[in-house]
Formats: sequence, structure tokens, C-alpha cells
Amino acid sequence: MVYLNYNNLDANTQNRLLQDSKSDVEQKFGDDLKSYAEKHHLDYNTILEEEAIKNLYSYQYVFNI
Repeated sequence: MVYLNYNNLDANTQNRLLQDSKSDVEQKFGDDLKSYAEKHHLDYNTILEEEAIKNLYSYQYVFNI
């Protein structure tokens, strides 16, 4: 679960969540994403960012008001 303060949803918080998601995705699927990027001649960082954004939807958020 990700605990967030409802009053603090600024760009810094959003970037931190995206970075956390990127590290989660890279840890879980990094090798698979690298081989997919090489096989299809795609940019690894672009694929990683797209997957990190998708991964954000799998988190459970708790908002403190």
C-alpha cells in the first residue's frame, strides 16, 4: 500500500511514485524488458517508463485527508 497525504499530490510526489514504480518494474522484469527491446529494436528506457506507468495502477493507495 502507498500512503499519501491528499494535500501533497504535487509533481515531486508524482515523480517519486513513478521512480519507485520504475525500480519495481526493473527489479521484476528488467531482463525480459531488455531482451524485448533488443529483439524489436526499441529504446529500453521508453519501454521501462511505459511499464512503470502501467504498474502504478496496480498499487493500492491510501489517502490521508
